[in-house]
Amino acid sequence: MGKLLIGTSGYDYPEWKGVFYPPAIKREEFLSYYSEQFNALELNFSYYAMPDEKQLAAMAERSGKRVIFSIKGNQQLTHYIEIGKWRDVAREFRAALTPLLSDNLLSSVLLQFPQSFHYEEETRRYLASLINEFRDLPLVVEFRHNSWQRGKVYEGLTERGAGCCSCDMPEVSKLPSFKPVITGNLAYMRFHGRNVKNWYGTNARERYDYHYTDKELSDYIPVLRDISRKAKTMQVFFNNHAKGNAAVNAKKLMILMAEEHGG
Repeated sequence: MGKLLIGTSGYDYPEWKGVFYPPAIKREEFLSYYSEQFNALELNFSYYAMPDEKQLAAMAERSGKRVIFSIKGNQQLTHYIEIGKWRDVAREFRAALTPLLSDNLLSSVLLQFPQSFHYEEETRRYLASLINEFRDLPLVVEFRHNSWQRGKVYEGLTERGAGCCSCDMPEVSKLPSFKPVITGNLAYMRFHGRNVKNWYGTNARERYDYHYTDKELSDYIPVLRDISRKAKTMQVFFNNHAKGNAAVNAKKLMILMAEEHGG
């Protein structure tokens, strides 16, 4: 069975105090506490601001080097692409990862594309070029448009050694349906919640305001077990961060997985 990593998308949420973090804990102690509870963390701040080596080295130290990091690609690589500049952005982003690579703490680089990124000749060429820039790193691609859910895409990712993210999210519009996929010998799943009402709103917190029931999580146990048997690494992250739901659900999934395995 492959390695199983479970964690949350982001950790620096003051509203998690009293739900996941102890009420009296200081904000600068969040990461240290988090690393005692989970074995993996998906960093999302890097989407909004370009990370740097010093910043990531400090995070590795604060975590006690107990967690493996997945880091989300900057928005200039996925959402606001400038044809003449994206290669420089990619190389700057790569350089920042040096501390995590040196300590073997990088599980993946996540490239999450918007729903407006459709399966077309131009986008396919760009994606192939972008993957090539990260060819020696563990790379995962997340699509938000269902036109990418096809065999040719999975074959292309596998040929390039890149993973494909499977997502639990609302079944609305052209969002991809959940499909357990293993490409590049790497499996990756994100739980975004099923908040249909607020999915297309402007408030990201409300979009991901969702608490998975034990039944909803239990339904995934056989799927996750099957995938983890086939993939070298299985990464699972909860992005339903509002109200501390991500941490609560991630902890519960760990318990359910352990109980199932024990049984």
